[in-house]
Amino acid sequence: MQTVNELREHGLSKRGTTEDFPFGFETLVLRVKGKIFALTDITRDPIVVNLKCHPERALELREEYPEHVLPGWHMNKKHWNSLLLDGTLPADLVLELIDHSYALVAKGLSKQDREDLGLL
Repeated sequence: MQTVNELREHGLSKRGTTEDFPFGFETLVLRVKGKIFALTDITRDPIVVNLKCHPERALELREEYPEHVLPGWHMNKKHWNSLLLDGTLPADLVLELIDHSYALVAKGLSKQDREDLGLL
């Protein structure tokens, strides 16, 4: 995955996902039921995307890909990673991490919201 459109399309394919630009025209935010699960600067090349991640997995990924998986920029460093998408990270891993972020955020939603998403 190397384009904002690929990132955006995959994120928007998830049930209950919306997009907006609350931090200015350059920062795309993807949300599930109003909660952020991905954000990226659409003007940056290569793309850097912030994704939520289970803390232990976040550390493992940072060790395995030290140049491409970094503590989340302007986010809680324990729960968020910044991924540098320059083609080095396997595309299937990036898609998996987007899905993982979505799932973690969705897990924290209210029972009614999770039910609306078909997660119960």
